[in-house]
Amino acid sequence: MIVPSSLHVPVTALLTALLVLCAVLVLGRQRRRARPHPRDERAARLNLALWATGERDWDYDMGSGEVRHTVCETDPHGEAAVEHVVPIDALLHPEDRPRAREALARYIAGDGGGQLQLQVRVAIDGGDWRWVRVRGRAVGRDRDGAISRIAGTALDITGTRAAEREHRIAAEVLRSMREAVAVIDAGFRYVAVNPAFLRMTGYTENEVLGQDARLLDDNPDDEDVSRHLREEAARHGHWSGELRQRRKDGEQFLAAVECRTVYDADMGQPLHVFVLNDITHQKRAEQELRYLANFDTLTSLPNRSLLSERLSRAITRARDNGHRIAVLFLDLDRFKDINDSLGHAAGDRILCAAATRVQQTVGMHHTVARLGGDEFTIVIENLDDVQAADRMAREIIHAFEAPLRIDDRRQITISPSLGISVYPDHARGAIELLKQADIAMYQAKAAGRRTFKRYDDAMDIAARRRTTLTGALREVLDRGELRLVMQPRHARAQGGIACVEALLRWNSPTLGEIPPSEFIPIAEESGLIHEIGEWVLREACRTVLDWRRQGLADISVSVNVSLLQLLRGDFPGVVRRVLEDVGFPPQGLELELTESVLMADAEHAAARLQALRTMGVSLAIDDFGTGYSSLAYLKRLPITTIKIDKAFVAGLPDDREDAAITATVISLAHALGLRVVAEGVETEAQLRFLADRHCDELQGYWISRPLPPAQCLAFVRAHPAGAAPAADSHR
Repeated sequence: MIVPSSLHVPVTALLTALLVLCAVLVLGRQRRRARPHPRDERAARLNLALWATGERDWDYDMGSGEVRHTVCETDPHGEAAVEHVVPIDALLHPEDRPRAREALARYIAGDGGGQLQLQVRVAIDGGDWRWVRVRGRAVGRDRDGAISRIAGTALDITGTRAAEREHRIAAEVLRSMREAVAVIDAGFRYVAVNPAFLRMTGYTENEVLGQDARLLDDNPDDEDVSRHLREEAARHGHWSGELRQRRKDGEQFLAAVECRTVYDADMGQPLHVFVLNDITHQKRAEQELRYLANFDTLTSLPNRSLLSERLSRAITRARDNGHRIAVLFLDLDRFKDINDSLGHAAGDRILCAAATRVQQTVGMHHTVARLGGDEFTIVIENLDDVQAADRMAREIIHAFEAPLRIDDRRQITISPSLGISVYPDHARGAIELLKQADIAMYQAKAAGRRTFKRYDDAMDIAARRRTTLTGALREVLDRGELRLVMQPRHARAQGGIACVEALLRWNSPTLGEIPPSEFIPIAEESGLIHEIGEWVLREACRTVLDWRRQGLADISVSVNVSLLQLLRGDFPGVVRRVLEDVGFPPQGLELELTESVLMADAEHAAARLQALRTMGVSLAIDDFGTGYSSLAYLKRLPITTIKIDKAFVAGLPDDREDAAITATVISLAHALGLRVVAEGVETEAQLRFLADRHCDELQGYWISRPLPPAQCLAFVRAHPAGAAPAADSHR
């Protein structure tokens, strides 16, 4: 049949559809004829499920003790499955048989209720022992109702068990770690934390899990750190650094953070493992160590190490810019005496107050360092000329004229001595500059303290001589190189010599005659003054006691005492012991102390002086008017005598100021019930002026120069009571 071309395509499509429909009907009838029994279909599905999950079936006969189990299978329909029937003991690992019997006994004792479960090792497929998880239920009973048959499945869990064991170990390690550990997901939210994390942060687990990782950030609004951390973790898979964090209670802490990125095995999603260590105390300790290495713990000033570093950098800058640098070496006068008398706690407060005073004077832009003890160093940069260093030294000395307050009740007056060295005039290295400034400071001490000296080359000679004298002075007593000379004092009321002043002299066979002004400061600074001072006291008392036995019954002796002797140790006890050993009456001894010595620590000195006055010893202030005190302060000290310094006597009678001061001192001292001794009387005009003002005693070359003991004894005998003072023919 010829089909018109216009109907060709639709007819073809219709024929194709009819053929497909016939095929479907035929196949449907064939499938209905081949469909298995429902029980067989369920068995097939069971086999399919077991095959898919890896489970194997088993059947245990209680009567025979045999187990029928599937050994292997090749397809999901079990068409090639192989089964074995073996005794249960042959199947189980020997070590697991007791445990399996116990589990079976417990299950039977429960009358087959619930499910039998245990994990044991079995020999699968005749190979190695494998761990399996066994599950089963009772499926048969005998006539008495007792369980006769149990069936179930077994799953090879060897690999899973190893993984679970590793997981348990890892979990236990994580729990026991001292470091805080947090696991954060790809969205940077907490998914797991360990107990150390909770202890560190103060949060509970419920408060942390699911929260954003910025929970601990010290400033959660600061996105920079968080964004950088996330980018680094995502890009490189790791990040380490330090983060400022905040605990739940608001306390800040510094954490060292180590981040590693791992991937979830199931989902393939990244997980970020953070390990945190609280390093707050560690950092604080490191800062303290750095502080201790560079700063003085008492005054908070730079120490010697930091000073050396700063001075070296300053020298480099000065060399590059063509500037000068001044190094000022400062030492507090008689600080050791004050420290020993008041105690180290008070001494520390004095050092702190002195450090503050110096820093305030020179300004915060200049380095002030403490080298140790009472030694300070100041570095002045960008000097226009060397005189600028002198001006700074004067300002520092002037700043110490005001007393230092050491607590709410006490103030103390102390003065500094300074030495100056200048870069590049004196040296070009830090060590040399410090050494030369130190040498110049000792020259300032030798010049009378409370002054400054600028270094010059001649000071090296003086420094070497000082070192030589220090070594020689340690042996003067053993070698017998010390001696005493006596200078008489004329008493106006008695009209004769009533007292002599014992003065120390040192004549070295190798160094010659060394003046007291040179070796006494060395003895004080080295501590030898105690031993030497006791020798002077003992020798003076022994000498005058001998004179008394020769007929000069009323003569007394005056001995100079340093602040170090007075305030360090038990000086009243030393005096008492010497008087008792020699047998000298306390009323015949006068102790002289300079005004600056007493004013350095007047309150503490007053207690020592009172102990001496209680013994009967007389006390005199030497060089009165040269220190910081006023006559009004005398009423607080148990003083018996004032000695007017020769600096005021030298201008008498022509200098109006010296005359007024001397007359005022004599008048006021008498009003206070004190005796007055004028030192340095060298002319008859001076003697007459002082006599007209009723000065009690006169001392000086017009009366007599210092004499050896034998000559002084002869002089005293030649000037009996009632004799007028005459010029000393030995001047």
